[in-house]
Amino acid sequence: MRLVFAGTPSVALPSLDAIAASEHELVAVVSRPDAPAGRGRQLVPSPVSAWAAERGIPVLTPAKPRDPEFLEQLRALEPDCAPVVAYGALVPRVALDIPRFGWVNLHFSLLPAWRGAAPVQHAVLHGDEITGASVFLLEEGLDTGPVFGTLTEPVGPRDTSGELLERLSHSGAELLVRVLDGIGSGEISAVPQPHEGITTAPKVTVEDAEVRWADPAFAVDRRIRACTPAPGAWTTFRGERLKLGPVTPLTAATVIGGSPTPQPGELVVERNRVLVGTGTVPVVLGQVTAPGKKAMPADAWTRGARVESGERVS
Repeated sequence: MRLVFAGTPSVALPSLDAIAASEHELVAVVSRPDAPAGRGRQLVPSPVSAWAAERGIPVLTPAKPRDPEFLEQLRALEPDCAPVVAYGALVPRVALDIPRFGWVNLHFSLLPAWRGAAPVQHAVLHGDEITGASVFLLEEGLDTGPVFGTLTEPVGPRDTSGELLERLSHSGAELLVRVLDGIGSGEISAVPQPHEGITTAPKVTVEDAEVRWADPAFAVDRRIRACTPAPGAWTTFRGERLKLGPVTPLTAATVIGGSPTPQPGELVVERNRVLVGTGTVPVVLGQVTAPGKKAMPADAWTRGARVESGERVS
């Protein structure tokens, strides 16, 4: 089939690689416009745009996918299907109707669970033990279209959202190509999503990434892992923002021998580790990043900043 691929971030690249290695013809890619990045805030292309440009594949970057010029370009390409991975813009009906077999979206959840922009982060945040990926026919509704195929993936107890998404991006790429093969051969059809089990996964904001030390240790752990690497978990120490990597919750049996349990947000500085109190048992800090500093182990941070037990993060 003639394909026009729509995607923007690096998580879409495994799917592009898989499509390029398939029997399908990739005639163009659609991506979000170049965006400012770095200290100089210079415009840089998206990872998908850069991938296509390196291979001489035409790149379309409409400000909005309803722009008349873009719609004319898409019609001229005469695509059979438009696979989508994390494009980042709503596709209007007028564009959805152009490819013969529509737009087929790879979404990183088991639909109808976690419809929305951040399915992997919400799976980690809410303690899901199993997640997966779905390939479905794109509609104007938010991730509501009928599903062509799914795969499952266990969520490890120490998985960050970044690690889980990396695995899903590769297994999902294989699923996407299998679905495209089935569409092209006429051997596959989409099944409507069930009406039960619908959950939504809105974008996780910087405000959402603030650690809430009064929560139970398991919830503190999940929030930090869900926000790693983006938007990045954080707390406040001595009036400044401190970025946090994943932590390790202690068990009741390994807290502190004979010592009182620290209060939520209270620091306990030991020789080789740093504890923080939560609503239940303490957690052991991992990597921390102080303002203007590189990430470092928490015990090295406490030595450099001369942190003492009893000080607090909040």
